[in-house]
Amino acid sequence: MMMMMKQLVIVFLLIGASVAQNRRDTGPAPAGDPVPAQQYIPPPKNWLTLNGSEPVVIARGGSSGVFPESSSLAYIMAKSNCLSNAIMLCNLQFSKDGLGVCLSDVRLNNITTINGAFKDQQTTKNINGNNVRGWFSVDYTLEQLGQLYLVQNVYTRSEAFDNTQPIPTPDTIVNYDGVSNLWLNVPYDLFYSQHNISAAKYITEYLQKLISNVYYISSPEIGFLKTMDRKVDHNTTKLVFMVLEPNAVEPTTNQTYGSILKNLTAIKSFASGIVVPKSYIIPVNNKTRYLEPATTLVTDAHNAGLQVYASGFANDIYSSYNYNFEPEAEYLTFIDNSQFAVDGFITDFPTTATEAIVCFALTNLNETRKDRPLIITHNGASGVYAGCTDLAYQQAVDDGADIIDCTVQMSKDGVAFCLESPDLIGKTTAATVFMSKATSVPEIQKERGIFSFDLTWTEIQSLKPQISSPFDKSNPPIIRNPEAKNKGKFVTLDGFLEFAKTKAVSGVLININNAAYLASKKGLGVVDAVTKALSNATFDKQSTQQVMIQSDDSSVLSKFQDVPAYKKVLHIRKEVSAAPREVVEEIKKYASAVTVTRTSVISTTESFTTNATNILRDLHSANISVYISALRNEYLSIAFDYLADPLIEVATFAQGVGVDGITTEFPATASKYFRSKCSDDVEKQDFRILPVVPGELLDVTDLKTRPNIIYHPALTVADIVRPPLPPVTPVSQSAPGSSGLVAPAPQGGVPTNVANIGLTLAAIMLFCLLSMGH
Repeated sequence: MMMMMKQLVIVFLLIGASVAQNRRDTGPAPAGDPVPAQQYIPPPKNWLTLNGSEPVVIARGGSSGVFPESSSLAYIMAKSNCLSNAIMLCNLQFSKDGLGVCLSDVRLNNITTINGAFKDQQTTKNINGNNVRGWFSVDYTLEQLGQLYLVQNVYTRSEAFDNTQPIPTPDTIVNYDGVSNLWLNVPYDLFYSQHNISAAKYITEYLQKLISNVYYISSPEIGFLKTMDRKVDHNTTKLVFMVLEPNAVEPTTNQTYGSILKNLTAIKSFASGIVVPKSYIIPVNNKTRYLEPATTLVTDAHNAGLQVYASGFANDIYSSYNYNFEPEAEYLTFIDNSQFAVDGFITDFPTTATEAIVCFALTNLNETRKDRPLIITHNGASGVYAGCTDLAYQQAVDDGADIIDCTVQMSKDGVAFCLESPDLIGKTTAATVFMSKATSVPEIQKERGIFSFDLTWTEIQSLKPQISSPFDKSNPPIIRNPEAKNKGKFVTLDGFLEFAKTKAVSGVLININNAAYLASKKGLGVVDAVTKALSNATFDKQSTQQVMIQSDDSSVLSKFQDVPAYKKVLHIRKEVSAAPREVVEEIKKYASAVTVTRTSVISTTESFTTNATNILRDLHSANISVYISALRNEYLSIAFDYLADPLIEVATFAQGVGVDGITTEFPATASKYFRSKCSDDVEKQDFRILPVVPGELLDVTDLKTRPNIIYHPALTVADIVRPPLPPVTPVSQSAPGSSGLVAPAPQGGVPTNVANIGLTLAAIMLFCLLSMGH
């Protein structure tokens, strides 16, 4: 009884934590208030499905990308976050007494707590000609299985929900409020029949008592489907052939699935549709991980009268670099093209599949919303191309960025150019050429590096840019667009500004770091270089494009106070939670905007959001804009609450907490969200991409295993105020023209068709005299 009460409490908490509900009101339901799915009437669209209907979403074991597959939490989240026509899939296994349960596999290993309950009871059984060792559901009665709890069997997903959810039966799923469509997959009928258990008898005699609008029954075994073909009412039940990998052998015919699929007419004689792994439809090259041309399978199947359901979709399993780690993009490839559309998706993340179908497919995205945060790039579109290159900036413009950024670095001979860090290792090919110039600069970083201020601009230009990812050393590594790894050109600051002037962007953000070190130790005046470049490009005189000067050094920002048109942005790198009044007053002396880490706005602990902090409230109360940095699409960078879906993270920061700007390495994702009708929080919407409530998913975890919440400190005045910048101190240099003054930017390293404006000899001499005057 206590366990049952615990499950009910968890269920109601989950319903209150719904991410994107199918509702017609203007906000999420109060916690504990069930969210019944409204009847969804899809808008008319020219779908290329078999019958012209909208593709369906089939939740594999519910939202199994978050909770253990087939747990009550998984099914309830799937139903709450999808539309009323969503289908709940149960992989049907059987107990010793012939009763059905929903489990991902016939073996209980790694999906339940069987090892603790029946530790020494492993056996070896033959399944379709293969000897398999483990614990099997067929060895335990339903009462014994009731002693077990489900666990997450994908190691990249959270274990925080393990050991709390019992194994469900199919009738349990149908009894969940609003579940009207049930899909039963029977993967091992031949194996169970060898143990005197009839899946066909169970389904026809037991499940007919359940109240369900439509049943889908699938199996990879033709013999079972032919038996069911004679037993079911085809008006309410669809039989679907589950196709496995091409070389796998179908046990009742001894033919490979690849060969069976060549005769679609024969399949139509016992099934109304097929489920195929997505690679059957759009192959991915095993070596390059880029997409290959689509096959004709969907069209051929439709011509044979078969519906086609694609399987294998999961937001946290990247499949092709073509999608830039945006899961919606993958779904759209299968339904939003001029040749075909699959009839449905089997997915671990049904919310994302729903977003793709309702919000983006066959839809002309609206003009971007006016009342939204700025989209600010982080090194251009650095998720697609090497950061701060001409290609990254052009991609950012194409993707709809409002503000493009340049973090200014200095070469040894005084050329200002754009690159995220002065350390060229990782961002360029410097390690293969200039490793002998690696040094330690503790004022900048702990690790040794090859620094731009130790190389001439000519030497830097001899290198190639290099695309990088914060996850390229994860296990397995997640790398970005390797086809473009070294493509693009370095961009001088002059070239960057001239490029921006010719493009439809709202403005530029110039980021200045390490100014004190460069001035005192390297004789390089980065502030002077930026001031000069902006003046040469007339940004100090024109008002059509915003100029933002960003720095983590208040003394740098104070150097630009005499140009009121420039918006000064203080970059706070440490994680903070609040800004007391005295700190806010200090910030206002230097800046009208602040960039903070995203975890300073929404705290996270062990990849769970915990709470929205007070930093926004404190800064907004003083009319200080707040930008967050930096969003990425890779699922490893996204808290579990966002369902491995970067669009939900954007929605949470934009609508949920209300930041003024989003700094991102994938501007296309943010732009896509803001141009979607599903971003409008208006009553007429049938479906919206709603923000999560920070901390509510964590509340669903078991108290015994819940991680300790980490609280960040408040900002202090000491975090804000820096000493005045030292004067630019010339240092002896062996190379000519390396006195620390800004040299003219050489031709090259500029975006295509943008002239790089050099300084005349007279201008150089005048600039030298002015600099000496400092």
